[in-house]
Amino acid sequence: MSVSLKLKPNANARVLKGHPWVFANECEALLPAEHDGSVVECRDRTGRLLGTGICNSKSQIVWRRLSRERVTLDETFLRGALEKALARRQGLGSFRRLVWSESDDLPGLVVDQFGDTLVVQIQTLAMDRQAARLADLLAGLTGAAEIIFRNDSNLRKLEGLAPSVTTRSGKNWEPRWAEIDGFQYWLDLQGGQKTGFYLDQRLQHAAVAKYASGRRVLDAFCNQGSFALHCAKADAATVLGLDSAFDAVAQAKKNADRNGLKADFQGVNVFDWFTAQRDAAPAWDLIILDPPPFAKSKSALEGALRGYKELNLRAMKALTPGGVLATYTCSHHMQDSQLREVLADAAADAKRRVHVLEFCHQPADHPVLVTMPESEYLRGYILRVE
Repeated sequence: MSVSLKLKPNANARVLKGHPWVFANECEALLPAEHDGSVVECRDRTGRLLGTGICNSKSQIVWRRLSRERVTLDETFLRGALEKALARRQGLGSFRRLVWSESDDLPGLVVDQFGDTLVVQIQTLAMDRQAARLADLLAGLTGAAEIIFRNDSNLRKLEGLAPSVTTRSGKNWEPRWAEIDGFQYWLDLQGGQKTGFYLDQRLQHAAVAKYASGRRVLDAFCNQGSFALHCAKADAATVLGLDSAFDAVAQAKKNADRNGLKADFQGVNVFDWFTAQRDAAPAWDLIILDPPPFAKSKSALEGALRGYKELNLRAMKALTPGGVLATYTCSHHMQDSQLREVLADAAADAKRRVHVLEFCHQPADHPVLVTMPESEYLRGYILRVE
């Protein structure tokens, strides 16, 4: 007889509406720890099968669905899921996200491709136990020369997993230049932030650069300088990038020099920088706000909304009339309606008339599962501020 988790009789669990997660407080009882990392069934109060998934009693998310059918987490299942994930991204180039966790029926697995190198993040116990098999399958399906396991996310602690950074070959991956969207970037995939480069904003770099010609551009939270480089190449009058991470600023300068582009970068706290400029006349024609996630949990959302509003308010005040504001959030706890309300409040306080030029979203290689709001995390707007 298969092992099953059973929902409480009165549980208003989201899994009943197609969400792939079950939380501990939605279950009649947790399974013994001996089942952690294994595959178990989930059933509603009447005993109806809701699907097969991976289990971990150490996590608040005790069950994550693999399939609505009975499946086994073996080589056949993994190969099939990986093949489907690759097929979904056919024609999207060789710098892309290959696997996006639950959106590809592989909960807790994220794979980014950088040419002949794959960067893998594993955040669930069950997938961690399959790491060697996953590496073999990924290498066979993609022909990757190296696979880097960036298992240093704090999310691993929630599953009782230790952090580590390793490679399939056992050798260090040496940083190197790579061409992405016509620009040379210095990539440190083993030691840089996250998986080494933010692939999710690639389409937005070009979208924003359309407005850069002849304009004075401020790229706030610039990281490696991608928005700044695109704007400089699009004949911006001046470009300034700001970031509090001094290693990122150094890398942005290196990237600009390599590409022969004129852009300045400063290592500063962006909020403090805007505060220091509060009494200055509007000096920018295009401002990009691409901050890190302020709301890393639901409990942090209220404070995050205040932070996003203040940041956008300061940016609107710093723009010349008719200037353009490209503003983004990568906090999956923040919904689009909340971002819209933040921008409306900022516009009202700034006493500016603001129009939407473009609605922005994560790209196709980061697919959104419609029954899982958490799979949608990147949203934004390109605005005209009069």
